[in-house]
Amino acid sequence: MINFNGAIVSEDTNILVQNRGFLYGDAVFETVKIVNGKILFLEDHYFRLMSSMRVIRMEIPMDFTMEYLEDQILSLVKNNKIESSSRARITVCRNDGGYYLPQNNSVSFLIQATPLENTAYSLNEGEYEVDLFKDFYVTKQLLSSIKTTNRLINVTGSIYANENGLDNCILLNETKNVVEVLQGNIFMLKGNRLITPPVSEGCLNGVMRKQILGLAKKINGIEVAEETISPFDLQKADELFVTNVIKGVQPITKYRKKEFSIEVSKTLVAKLNETLNLV
Repeated sequence: MINFNGAIVSEDTNILVQNRGFLYGDAVFETVKIVNGKILFLEDHYFRLMSSMRVIRMEIPMDFTMEYLEDQILSLVKNNKIESSSRARITVCRNDGGYYLPQNNSVSFLIQATPLENTAYSLNEGEYEVDLFKDFYVTKQLLSSIKTTNRLINVTGSIYANENGLDNCILLNETKNVVEVLQGNIFMLKGNRLITPPVSEGCLNGVMRKQILGLAKKINGIEVAEETISPFDLQKADELFVTNVIKGVQPITKYRKKEFSIEVSKTLVAKLNETLNLV
C-alpha cells in the first residue's frame, strides 16, 4: 500500500511507484517536429538519442532501429490525425526496479504527440526579451549536452522568467559564461561573425543548432564560429537569436537595455524553409 495525496491505496493504482524516470530522472528524451507525415532531421534525432542512451549505460534493444522508431512516432500522429504538422516527444526510461543501482539496464519508451499550427517555420518579429538566470548554473560536463529528464534548471528558470515578465532566460555555466537559453541554443551576431557556445561549455548538442551552423556558413560575408561567450559580449552584439527544432529561429529583441536587429534571423528562416521544401 502507498499514500497518494492523503489516500491509502494499492501500489497497483499508480504506475509511478517504481518508475525510474519519475523517481531518479533516469530517462532521456527527444522532441521532434513532423510535417506532412515526415519527421524533420530524423537521423540527427535518432543518433543523438542512441548516444544519450549509451552515455547513461542504457541497454539499446535490438529492434530500436531508426526505421522502427520512425514508424512508432508516425503511427501515433496518423492515429491522432495530426500528421500534417505536429510535435512528438519520445521518452526512454530505464525499467522499474532498484534504487540508485538499477536491477537491470533494459528500457521502455513513451511517445506523446500534439498538433502544431503551422507547417513551415515562421519568424516571430514581436518583442522578445531575455535576461540572465543566475540562481543555478549549468555544469560543463557530458551529461549537460544530452536531453535527460532532469530539467530542474529549465523549470525554475522558466518560473523566474514568468515572474519577471521575460520571454526567456540565458543560462550560465560555473565559469559564468553563456551556455544556452531555457528552450534552446543561443547565437550571437557581432559584426560579420556569428558565434554560438561550443558543446564543451555545457550546452545541449542541439539538432537545430547543427542545421543553423550549416546554413549560416552559406551566407556571404558571415563568419561562423563556436566560441565562448560572456554576458558582457551580449551587450555588444548586433543580433541574438534562439534555436530549437519546434520554433526554428526566435530572434531576441531586447536584453537588458540593449535592443537588437533581426535581419540574419530572417535570412536563416528563409533558408531553413527552402532547404526543407516548406515554402
